[in-house]
Amino acid sequence: MKYVLITGGTSGIGFELAKSFAHDDYGIVIASSNRKRLEFVKNKLESEYEGPILIYEQDLAKVGAASELYNRMMADGIHIDILVNNAGYGLAGSTEKIDLEDDRNMMILNVINLVELCKLFMSDMYKQGHGKILNVASTGAFQPGPYTSTYFASKSFVLSYSRAIRYEAKKKGVQVCVLCPGATKTNFFNREGVNTPANAMSAEKVATYAYKRLIHNKEISIPGFINKIMQLFPVNIKMSFVAKMKG
Repeated sequence: MKYVLITGGTSGIGFELAKSFAHDDYGIVIASSNRKRLEFVKNKLESEYEGPILIYEQDLAKVGAASELYNRMMADGIHIDILVNNAGYGLAGSTEKIDLEDDRNMMILNVINLVELCKLFMSDMYKQGHGKILNVASTGAFQPGPYTSTYFASKSFVLSYSRAIRYEAKKKGVQVCVLCPGATKTNFFNREGVNTPANAMSAEKVATYAYKRLIHNKEISIPGFINKIMQLFPVNIKMSFVAKMKG
């Protein structure tokens, strides 16, 4: 049995990815800070799929949480073949008004613990000579984001980091891919404190696209024709658009 670990897999893109993997007979491991959501998703997936569904309550917005999660899974004898770093959130507003602790916790989740999970599980994948990692960035990774500055910067880091370790990992038989979705119909915008854009893609469509691209080892995946076209615009124009939308 092959296992996939999906962080933030209780809703949105992460949950839809879990369904795709379960459909292809992977054992599913989901990590999230929300115990009630974990139990709900576990029951729902078990009612629809035959493979094992394992859950770990872990707040990955805390320093040291990645190592704690890894050690718990090792103690349980869980061997991970695919790592999906999906957990993350954004904050909108002028940078001096965003709470410092909220910004810090977001960076821990979006950047620090993502890196730590990659390093921990990649070492195991190197030893076995195979494995896959999917890191979820954003179309925001391709330009600075006024009024959502730290979030866009964190996703730029994820994109750059993923591309770098992909180069290293290919010599070891391990594949690293990065997903850069645009606006998606999830709880993301509610948490960020802004309205979900009318043209947002469904989480199911994003996940279906991402899953196919991961299986075929595509380096960077940008779901949606408009999202791809937007990357052809000059950075300053994209920054102005972001500023108007978030400000």
